[in-house]
Amino acid sequence: MTSEINDPALDPRLLEMLICPVTRGTLRYDRVRNELISEKAGLAFPIRNGIPVMLAEEARPLAK
Repeated sequence: MTSEINDPALDPRLLEMLICPVTRGTLRYDRVRNELISEKAGLAFPIRNGIPVMLAEEARPLAK
């Protein structure tokens, strides 16, 4: 069982370096859900134990 820790903040420098692996576009940090959002791809990438999981198969589709 994977333990998930909801970090209250993501290092802004890390966010500047990360891009969506699907579209190569920018990401937005959703603090409430602890996810990185790619509006272009319609995906939300989880952050687990403080580490962004940038795998499309791990991402949650965004509601339309």
